[in-house]
Amino acid sequence: MRPAPFLLFFICLFYLPHGWAESATDIVNKSDQQMRGESSYSVATMRIIRPDWIRSMSMKSWTKNRDFSLVLVTSPAKDKGTVSLKRYREMWNWIPAIERVIKIAPSMLSQSWMGSDFTNDDLINQSSIVVDYEHKLVKEELFDGEMTYVIDAVAKPDAPVVWSRIRLWVSKQTYLQRKAEFYDEFEDLVNTMQTFDIQEMGGRMLATHLEMIPADKPGYKTEFITHEAQFDFAIGEGFFSLDQMKQLRD
Repeated sequence: MRPAPFLLFFICLFYLPHGWAESATDIVNKSDQQMRGESSYSVATMRIIRPDWIRSMSMKSWTKNRDFSLVLVTSPAKDKGTVSLKRYREMWNWIPAIERVIKIAPSMLSQSWMGSDFTNDDLINQSSIVVDYEHKLVKEELFDGEMTYVIDAVAKPDAPVVWSRIRLWVSKQTYLQRKAEFYDEFEDLVNTMQTFDIQEMGGRMLATHLEMIPADKPGYKTEFITHEAQFDFAIGEGFFSLDQMKQLRD
């Protein structure tokens, strides 16, 4: 005799690893919301580290839901006033030295952003992992002393993304992304992102130290240190405009 449907439900819950009652997609969604909220503002320093030099850059950034973001470089002097704008799946850079707006073509998404180990795609498609990928729970694993969900995100057919697969380590406690591995279409590891120094900022927990490390370039690394953050305040879509990016000042 077969078990009743409600009994099967409880059997499944009992034998699932703790916490796996949530779907992988639910976890990725919560992680995305935890990191950005409905809107966000942050002040940060980016350090581009190379075997024979280190370059630092300060910036301010604003976001509104998953569709809008704007990044203003505040130092050094030669880059000050440079702005990157994202609206939906389109991206532009404002270069004040030549007073020119440059639209980022799809063919440029895999190129470096501001000479760092981040790509243009990392900025323009920062939330695409929610909508452009299928998600699967792989296992649970410790990272930096914290238990995490390990999730494989595989790009949907014809999705306009650079990475064919991303493996995520998402904190079971805070839902913050603690680690991510980025794979190309040949299943070769290209970049590894890791986050550290979890602090409360703007009323929510935030990883204030992020590292992006290329797989095939020894001694290369980009660090992103967040100094200040605010979340869930009123900001209109009009702020994220081509006119605004030309006028924005430190």
